[in-house]
Amino acid sequence: MQAEFRAPRRRNRVQEDFEASLPVSHSSRKRAQLRAELINQHVLVCRPEDIQKIYSQGYFGKGILSKARPDHSISDQWEYHEGLLFPVISSSSYRELLQWARAFLSAQGWDNEAISQMMTNLSRPVQIEDVKKEVDGECPVVEGGVGPFTKRPRSEVNPKAKRSCSQSSHLDRDLDPELDHDRVSRTANSDPDSEHVVSGAGFVLVVFEEEVRELRRIPVPVTEYLQLSLEEAFFLVYGLGCLSVCLNQEPLSILQLWKTFRAQRPDFVCSYAAYHYFRCKGWVPKGGGGAKYGVDFMLYRKGPPFYHASYSVVVQPVNSEYKGTGTRPFTWRSLAALNRITTNVSKELLFCYVVFPANLSDAELESPQCLSRLKVQEVIVSRWISSRERAEQDDI
Repeated sequence: MQAEFRAPRRRNRVQEDFEASLPVSHSSRKRAQLRAELINQHVLVCRPEDIQKIYSQGYFGKGILSKARPDHSISDQWEYHEGLLFPVISSSSYRELLQWARAFLSAQGWDNEAISQMMTNLSRPVQIEDVKKEVDGECPVVEGGVGPFTKRPRSEVNPKAKRSCSQSSHLDRDLDPELDHDRVSRTANSDPDSEHVVSGAGFVLVVFEEEVRELRRIPVPVTEYLQLSLEEAFFLVYGLGCLSVCLNQEPLSILQLWKTFRAQRPDFVCSYAAYHYFRCKGWVPKGGGGAKYGVDFMLYRKGPPFYHASYSVVVQPVNSEYKGTGTRPFTWRSLAALNRITTNVSKELLFCYVVFPANLSDAELESPQCLSRLKVQEVIVSRWISSRERAEQDDI
């Protein structure tokens, strides 16, 4: 039976351009250009330049503080102050950050007197001369997590650039092209000495009553990282050869990473085989959205910014005779319910059967070489509508 593949629904508003996917590296010297950290069973990409490349060139992962794209910022409003660019927040928002910092220190066992002293020091107004010293590297990093900034020539800022990935951090942040560029440019042009666009994410302009602005330190560091699923991380390491995953600052080999992920997830072999299969066919599988609909993956054409998900994928391991209990046994009622949910959100339900040969030993599963012996079979589940079938028979 030939399955009928429907054309994916394109989004009404596309706010970015499609970039080429990450290149495949066959040379061991060129491998591991990008870096991630394995922290508490999560794979996190921390460097801003790596976050930008990994997400925009393949739509891998999601921001830990964002819905999908890692573009969270402490504020959507940025203004120039004495030639430096700072985020702008209200006094109430700043007081809320101070409360968060106080609650965190209290949970760590600090006494109230020490916490009050630290909050007083953090909330003092900061002089622009002290900020510029830190920008120029003349002042050491102070306690509280404020570090050096990144300077960038204004000529590099493209006012016509579409949406791009940005990094909001207490250590470093580049100017997001999606900021209100006209407003920023008007403020910047009023200051003839502002020759650089300088990210001031370690400090913030607090707006008090009567539009009084004071420069303060950010009491709670707001750092946006990119979180990769285990399948995404291993595909970047094994399939593309462009990522290095480190544990305690030591890079893990492909075999070490395979064993680590298998220990964390017993169904990792099956899940990764399906992920690798769909990636090689040009689809973008995303696992986070699938949890809302009771499936393992959602399949996108090109990426989530361009098309709605076309298929909801359930991954099931079976033997060579297509038998097996699977990780999620279905009854007719649960299958009908899942199919109804998928239909209501304008998607199709796709079962991805990963076929394990009968003579595949447990020792072979200890290496990713076992993937060459696995097969994948797709089955699209559609709802039978009797009235539609009667109409088709009448036409015949």
